[in-house]
Amino acid sequence: MTILTGGCQCGAIRFSCDGDKISSVSICHCRMCQKAVGNYFAPFVAFEVGGVNWTRGNRKLYRSSNHVSRAFCADCGTPLTYEADGYEPSIAGGAFDDPAALPPTVQYGVEAELPFTASLPSLKRVRTDEGFEGTEFVADVISNQHPDHDTAVWPLPKA
Repeated sequence: MTILTGGCQCGAIRFSCDGDKISSVSICHCRMCQKAVGNYFAPFVAFEVGGVNWTRGNRKLYRSSNHVSRAFCADCGTPLTYEADGYEPSIAGGAFDDPAALPPTVQYGVEAELPFTASLPSLKRVRTDEGFEGTEFVADVISNQHPDHDTAVWPLPKA
């Protein structure tokens, strides 16, 4: 069994998933998903029944339609799921500790795809630590985000 872990940015909610029960890895362009994740499209990893286990905290649910609920962290606001009635939750791709291990294989809701998304790969590419007007600002950032791995407790005790 391949175990995939992840959670919200503050660490209040964590999950583990059975990678052998992935049914699809997708991007959705529909307007409801755009609004739910506050982005141009939404990546989701869908699982068969029994594939998702919540290991820390309780997610807050919002009923986004008569058939779907969306979960998020009430503490930090991280979007976490798409939950169609009667199905295992689909987990937001960016919430996994290693999202690079989950490349999308299908795009849904293409009728609402924003016209510029196809040209995103052609945009100028700049690293966070270069070409930024506030280089000192970036060098001084201390992240409060949960690390990309499970921890016994969070937040970590002060040293």
